[in-house]
Amino acid sequence: MLRISPKDSKKIEYSTNQGRSWMVRYSGSSTTGSFSDLMDSGKEIIGTTDKGLFYSTSDGRSWLLRKRA
Repeated sequence: MLRISPKDSKKIEYSTNQGRSWMVRYSGSSTTGSFSDLMDSGKEIIGTTDKGLFYSTSDGRSWLLRKRA
């Protein structure tokens, strides 16, 4: 499971126990900005941020810009 951190929207967290506990997968950066939405499209994860549309092919560990806001 993957989610935007409820405490810091620049961070992405993951859970391996159905959401009972969460660990940081991506600590955020000034490049991506704050996440507002995540979508799993199968081969990649799409993230909408205040800086644009980003995608990850590494389960959310790193993010690449698809379209600037």
